[in-house]
Amino acid sequence: MSRVRSILCYGDSNTYGAVPTLARVGRHRFAPDRRWPGVLRKLLGPGWDVIEEGHPSRTTVHDDPIEGANKNGLRALPTCLESHMPLDLVVLMLGTNDLKHRFSVTPNDIADSIEVLIRTVQRSEAGPAGVPPAVMVIAPPPMQEVDWLGEMFRGGAVKSVLLPALVGEAAKRTGAAFLNAADIVESSAVDGIHLDSDAHQRLGAKVKEMAVALVG
Repeated sequence: MSRVRSILCYGDSNTYGAVPTLARVGRHRFAPDRRWPGVLRKLLGPGWDVIEEGHPSRTTVHDDPIEGANKNGLRALPTCLESHMPLDLVVLMLGTNDLKHRFSVTPNDIADSIEVLIRTVQRSEAGPAGVPPAVMVIAPPPMQEVDWLGEMFRGGAVKSVLLPALVGEAAKRTGAAFLNAADIVESSAVDGIHLDSDAHQRLGAKVKEMAVALVG
C-alpha cells in the first residue's frame, strides 16, 4: 500500500474560507468543499491528506496589538509543523493582514517576513524521515479599494500590488515553489480582501496541479 501524502495549508482568512462581507468581523465561512483546501482535497482524492490551518487575521511574523499575539503566524507555525508531521508539502499563503496600517511595514518587509516562514519550514524535520517538507508559497491577490476598509488598511491596496513580485523573489531565493494568485483569481469586490466561491475553486485546482508536480 502506498503512503498517504500530506499537505499543510497554512494561511489566514482566505485559507479559512471567510465569506466576503461588509461586516467588520465576519462570522461566516464557506462549507468545506467550497474552500480552496477542500477543493484541493476533493481533486487529489484518496491517498492524500489535506490539513487546513487557516486563521482569520493571521499575520506573517507580527503580534497584533489589537487582535492578539495569537495572530502571529511565525509563533504558531513550528507547533503546526510538529503536530501534523510527517508533511510532504507546506503551502503558505499570508501577507494580507500585514497590510493593516497598524503594522506600518513595507512590501519588502512583508516579503522578507514570508521568507522567514519559508526558512522555518525548511529548517524543520517535519517531512518524511525527518527531512524538511517541500514548500509552496502563494502571493495573495492584490486588495481592491473598498470604502469599508477605511483606516484599517489605509495605503494597503497600493502596497499589495507590489507584493507578488517581491514574494516571488523570496521564493526564488529559498527554492520554494511560487504561485501568484493574481494570475488566476482576484479579491472580491464585496469587501476587497476575501475570495469568492469561484475563486476558491480556481485556486484549489491550481494548487492541486502544482502539488502533484512537486510531491506526486
